[in-house]
Amino acid sequence: GCALIGGETAQLPGFYQPGEYDLAGCIIGVVERDRLITGAGIVAGDVVLGLPSSGLHTNGYSLARQVFAGEDWTTPIPELDQSIGAALLEPHHSYLTTIQTLLHAPDLGGAVNGMAHITGGGLLENIPRVMPAGLGVDLAAHTWEIQPIFRLIQARGQVSWTEMTRVFNLGIGYVVIVQAHAAEAIQRQFSDTGIRAIGTVVARPDGPCVQVVGLPK
Repeated sequence: GCALIGGETAQLPGFYQPGEYDLAGCIIGVVERDRLITGAGIVAGDVVLGLPSSGLHTNGYSLARQVFAGEDWTTPIPELDQSIGAALLEPHHSYLTTIQTLLHAPDLGGAVNGMAHITGGGLLENIPRVMPAGLGVDLAAHTWEIQPIFRLIQARGQVSWTEMTRVFNLGIGYVVIVQAHAAEAIQRQFSDTGIRAIGTVVARPDGPCVQVVGLPK
């Protein structure tokens, strides 16, 4: 009777060998009911802000290992300015301090209507989890850096960009959906985090919730 909606169903083919096991931990958070941000307040015209990722974070490694099977993971390569192994081992960035500060910022925290951590499922499957019915998001890929490791995976594996946006964060690790009047002020106040406007909320009663335009050819 338990719903499995996220990493509980992670697939790791070829990773665990006989006799090996995985030890994992978790963090349980508590929030006052009147401070919950559920996405219910999102409306057309809201601005989608993105916080940069530091790499793959913890998602898409099965595909990455398949693409790079047989490659030299230790020698620096020009496309990355480091080795494949170093790029794949880049630590997951934490957004805790930034998000806590934003939510408690006077005149700004109240403008946050929705948030999405871009984990397994990438941009295409995480943002819809907070979107009210009848609304969608248009993202402009030219507004952020798609890091070299993602471009290398796409090129070496001949992976479609649609599949890339479904598997990886593509350089955006956390999305904050805010009221339009506060978008510029948030970007100014948190400029050191690399936050930037990457799209808008639009009315979309039919079709895919998230559309990404301007992806590389």
